[in-house]
Amino acid sequence: MKIRLVTENDLPDLLELIRKGLGEEDAKEDFVLAQLKKLTHDREEVFVADVDGVAAGFIHVEVYSNIYFGPVGNILGLAVKEQFRRQGFASALLKAAEEWSKEKSCIGMRLNSGGTRHGAHDFYRLQGYDNEKTQIRFLKMY
Repeated sequence: MKIRLVTENDLPDLLELIRKGLGEEDAKEDFVLAQLKKLTHDREEVFVADVDGVAAGFIHVEVYSNIYFGPVGNILGLAVKEQFRRQGFASALLKAAEEWSKEKSCIGMRLNSGGTRHGAHDFYRLQGYDNEKTQIRFLKMY
């Protein structure tokens, strides 16, 4: 396994990871490709875990800051293909995101995880993360 930056060639694997790993079944190829092309690299990055040219997993990280806290790295998505799970891929991706955020002068890392994803919560706790508060996510679509 090698951790590297995402490329447009990773699009088929990335779509599979987004649809199956993140549960975003309606993710559109043209939209994901357009978003990859718009990556700013100074404010956000996508890393993949490469196994013989296959993107076995990915992590999307950004610099998150506001007027009362930060900046911190913010994980926007982390998924590993089922056949590669429990082999250190997610840990390696998380480590790459943490290192990237430190290079961007972040003081920590944050992420949100669905309330029913207990396995993911256990994983994050093993990686040194703690849930600092309980939130309810509100979303209004336009």
